[in-house]
Amino acid sequence: MFARKILVVEDEKIIASNIRKSLQKLGYSVSEITKSGEEAIKKVAETHPHLVLIDICLAGEIDGVNVADIIQNHFHVPVVYLTECSEYKTLYENQLSEPFSYIVKPFIESDLHFAIEMALYKHQSKKILYEEKQRLAAIINSMSSAVIVTYANGCIQMMNPTAEIITGWKESEAFGKDLVEVVNLVDKDVGEKIENLAADVIKTGEILDFPENCILITKDGKEIAIGDKVAPIRDRNGSITGAVLVFQDITKRKQTEAQLIRNAFYDGLTALPNRVLFLDRLRQTIERSKRRSDYYFAVLFLDLDGFKDINDRFGHGIGDEFLVAIARRLESCLRGGDTVARFGGDEFTVLLEDIKDITDATNVAKRIQESLRSPLKLNGCELSTTASIGIAWNFSSYEEPATLLRDADIAMYRAKRQGKATYAIFS
Repeated sequence: MFARKILVVEDEKIIASNIRKSLQKLGYSVSEITKSGEEAIKKVAETHPHLVLIDICLAGEIDGVNVADIIQNHFHVPVVYLTECSEYKTLYENQLSEPFSYIVKPFIESDLHFAIEMALYKHQSKKILYEEKQRLAAIINSMSSAVIVTYANGCIQMMNPTAEIITGWKESEAFGKDLVEVVNLVDKDVGEKIENLAADVIKTGEILDFPENCILITKDGKEIAIGDKVAPIRDRNGSITGAVLVFQDITKRKQTEAQLIRNAFYDGLTALPNRVLFLDRLRQTIERSKRRSDYYFAVLFLDLDGFKDINDRFGHGIGDEFLVAIARRLESCLRGGDTVARFGGDEFTVLLEDIKDITDATNVAKRIQESLRSPLKLNGCELSTTASIGIAWNFSSYEEPATLLRDADIAMYRAKRQGKATYAIFS
């Protein structure tokens, strides 16, 4: 194993010579012996020693303490102070307070050996720890997810660049602040502020997911949908020392999910509920009526009269615009809690909930007929239509949505046979 180089900084020639002999006897290599602080700094830069032994009371323009600070902070070389008696320990209390940071002259070789080895071991341990921290910081800073680490009291210890971008806070601004000041969260489902998630994790010791519809209010007031997890940080003994939040901006994902839901449950042309959503709402309504004997509802099945002629005469483009306009008129004829859906082509269905009797349903049918009588102006053309409407309601108990729709459809065809532009009630 190679001999580790030690630079001796001692202005007393005899003491310096004795130290050299002792070090060489112990198996170290003495790279240089210097008398002044200025020369010591120069030699450290040139020879790159593993350790510096320096007289704390060094004479010259720069004293031993200042020289040691430069060597340790600039060149990252460990230093062991040489001091003559315990009185100097009081004089240089800050410098000599760390264990194994000094040795008192005169000393025996075993004490010198122990002090040097401990200083080298501590320096190597600090170097490894520093490199590990740098490596960990590099990993965290390169992550596409936001990472925020808190102390055990729930205050912020660090943030990575992604967290700075998402929250709008710089790490230097956020350091030491309570997490809720920087990560201002709201549960969109209930409209309530979310308390310090780190504090909850530290208290329970369990990993938590962000609430499903969690909104982050950024520093400038912008609302961002975020999601992921909060986990406790434990030391080697298992004690919780803080928490780490890992989250992402999921706005695009939420928009995609919303679009998928719209595609699954809403008509792409008219934006009305489609057959799937209508049947689901009708099923829920049927279940509700089973629990209440006085709960009535009705379904209207509409088929536009003469729509095929409009498509053939003016083209599918105008036909589509016409259907969109009809959808808006149908919506205007209903209450807020009612549902109008496009079943396909020129067929529409209406679900009227919590009605008093069949008269409520026939009044809506009349209102729809009246609304359709007003011509629509599309692309310079004046178009109008009527509708054949079939009505079925739950005066007779229905178990399945399909049965009720079948009866409403039968009533609609009866209305067509009666001359169109009218309604018929299934009986």
